[in-house]
Amino acid sequence: MTDATTKKHLRIRLPMRAAPYIFALYMATMMAFLMSLVITFAEFGLGPHYMANVMNAYQVAMPAAFFCILVVRPVVVRLVGWTVHGQ
Repeated sequence: MTDATTKKHLRIRLPMRAAPYIFALYMATMMAFLMSLVITFAEFGLGPHYMANVMNAYQVAMPAAFFCILVVRPVVVRLVGWTVHGQ
């Protein structure tokens, strides 16, 4: 690669110690939104205010999911370690 190509694709990366928090942020963002879509549909159906209801649910679900993932992730990692054989 040339310097011009390298500079064009240069991006800022966070240190590895931030990985659990970034993982939790991405996971919470996606899962809370998907669950808000599904639960809102199950409760109220697909009405004219469906997306407004989804976003109202998401405002509560996203912070809760982020906190829960931070708490539960270490437990899940340990359970997987106990369950799966290493190489």
